[in-house]
Amino acid sequence: MSAPIPAAGGVLARRTALARRTAALGRLAIRLRWPFRPGWLDAAWGVFSAINLVAILAFGDWETIPFHFIWISFTLLYGFRTWATRPTLWVLGAVMLTTATGIGLDVIRGTEPPAELTEVPLMAAMFVAMVWHARRKLAAENESRLVSEENARLLATQRRFLQDASHQLRTPITIALGHAELLASDLSGRQEGNDIGVILGELTRLRRIAERLMVIAAADDPEFLHPEPITLDSFIMEVLRRWRPTAERRWQLGRLDKVTVQADRERLGLAVDALLENAVRHTAEADVIKLSVTAPSASASASASEVRITVTDGGYGIPAELLPNVFDRFRTGDNRHPRGTGLGLALVRAVARAHGGEVLVRSWPGQGSDFELLLPDAPSPDAGASGAVSGMEVRGDHVRANLEGGIRRGAPGRG
Repeated sequence: MSAPIPAAGGVLARRTALARRTAALGRLAIRLRWPFRPGWLDAAWGVFSAINLVAILAFGDWETIPFHFIWISFTLLYGFRTWATRPTLWVLGAVMLTTATGIGLDVIRGTEPPAELTEVPLMAAMFVAMVWHARRKLAAENESRLVSEENARLLATQRRFLQDASHQLRTPITIALGHAELLASDLSGRQEGNDIGVILGELTRLRRIAERLMVIAAADDPEFLHPEPITLDSFIMEVLRRWRPTAERRWQLGRLDKVTVQADRERLGLAVDALLENAVRHTAEADVIKLSVTAPSASASASASEVRITVTDGGYGIPAELLPNVFDRFRTGDNRHPRGTGLGLALVRAVARAHGGEVLVRSWPGQGSDFELLLPDAPSPDAGASGAVSGMEVRGDHVRANLEGGIRRGAPGRG
């Protein structure tokens, strides 16, 4: 009854030994994984070259193949190894000497003509040309890496500066604004009231600049967005309800597709507010400002599969020479129109790109502008289904007409 125990123990020992050998082979395979370490490459190439050198000496009539094998393998080895200049020259000299010796012996024995010796310097010249290209490429890659690292460092420094500066500015601006509002309530003179009004306006503008700088600087932060499902037709109608009392414009809703996206509600609201603020600033009382939401159709191509929030205005438009830089920071347009912070459209672009989207603009001087905020399509949008509100038709060259169902302008704050 006790005999099976040693047998079982022997099986266990053999299995343990097999497992150890398998683990050792696994570690060897890891060490030999492609691309091989330079030490293994050097040793393998040395053995391979020695075998081919023996073949050159042993087979005088067949020396061409092993001779070229040595030089080709040497060139390939340098591609992996990339020695420094001195080791490269030493190895090159050794290869030239040994291969020239092998061919020289064949010439002495009469199995090869003397002209075969010219192959050695020719192959060496080919190798030197390859070394030059390899080193030039390596230098370019190092320079590119250094430039990339420096750019990343500068961008990180700029981002930290914007965050710190805007954060430090917010508190004193808020305090100064509060005191200015208190002074405004106590002043009775017209001139003093005008003066304090200017102070309040500039302080408000400074606070808006600080807040927008913080948003733009934080746009690359992984924690910048807190996405949630947002039904855009309801979202846009709520935005329009907030903005209607603020300015006497012909506020309208255009096409509203029922579509839900994953987005940060607060950041998206800031971006749409910035687009509407820009539209108000560049329109007059009788001009149209229209909001639309367009979902991609089922036949849309991959490049046109975004959900589009469009702000259309019938205002002054943007001169063609200003369009390429309209989303840059501190771009405030020309001097004919009310001055903004120069950060609103930059904020829109930062928010759009943080969501994986983009912002586009089309404008016609004297006829108006279209700003489109593009967002990635939702997983299951009800594409093509329109909301309860119809609106205006927008052509590529101008706003055509006011159709039925749009929210028409009344007196601010009414209705």
